[in-house]
Amino acid sequence: MGVDHRPGQVAHPARVGDRRGMPVVVTGASGFVGSRLCVALDAAGHQVRAMTRKPGAYRGVGEPVRGDVHDGDSLVPVLRDCAAAYYLVHSLDDVDFERQDAEAALTFAHAAAEAGVRRIIYLGGLGEDSDELSAHLRSRREVEHLLGQAGVPVTTLRAGIIVGHGGISWEITRQLVEHLPVMVTPRWVHTRTQPIAVDDVVRYLVGVLEDPAATGRTFEVGGRDVLTYLEMMRRVAAIQGRPLVVVPVPLLSPRLSSLWLALVTDVDARTGRSLVDSMSNEVVVAEHGIRELVPFEPMDYDSAVLLALGERARQKRSA
Repeated sequence: MGVDHRPGQVAHPARVGDRRGMPVVVTGASGFVGSRLCVALDAAGHQVRAMTRKPGAYRGVGEPVRGDVHDGDSLVPVLRDCAAAYYLVHSLDDVDFERQDAEAALTFAHAAAEAGVRRIIYLGGLGEDSDELSAHLRSRREVEHLLGQAGVPVTTLRAGIIVGHGGISWEITRQLVEHLPVMVTPRWVHTRTQPIAVDDVVRYLVGVLEDPAATGRTFEVGGRDVLTYLEMMRRVAAIQGRPLVVVPVPLLSPRLSSLWLALVTDVDARTGRSLVDSMSNEVVVAEHGIRELVPFEPMDYDSAVLLALGERARQKRSA
């Protein structure tokens, strides 16, 4: 069932139940996913409260409101009388990100309950609970649990690599291909993942808001292709017409891998280490319930890459 990929277009406009004067809060409104989500929600007819710590500097779509997920007193006024709140923040660049994210999620959960929020929508990470998950993926799973601790229903979308200009994981892929025609690769390049275009993630995020049947459920989302990290890099190289020679070094440690990423990309070593640790976990969609609630055909990987590269080129021209 093919549908075009305009951000914000949803499959069930007749089911919209949150447009009658009740705003929707987007945390991380200036971020990679949040900025796009604000545009899509506004286009779909929702009132958007764009939560940021610096509302005076906000230039995106929606009403800028000051809020900090670590400060419960700042959250209650922002969340009051809202139909839903999107939770899109993390502390991955913090040395103690697991504790920071847990405290922030619990603070947000209690503020949402006090403010009368009807539900929370959270974007988390794929990964089987039965696997030995990385610290990053364990933290994402813990946040899922903590957001529901105060009684507000939580709808969770779990995604793997999100492909789009400005996304950290995508930027690692693009910059490795761009900077290293001959690449020393560690063991994790053979791990399978199911990348998804950021536009498709946004469509799912809007879609679950507009279908009450999504309340309180967990969904796994992915694109059309299941690929190893090595296959992803080779496809990017082919699309750009770049040479790519791979020299496998299976014993390259996570610490050395993260330092290697910091040398050849603009991702700092701390964030790189967290992401590299996660790359040993296979992240492939195993549950397809989202396709019934928000039915459209996700993009293939090559199409998502072309969109990301096109957006980057347009921003460079306009800079």
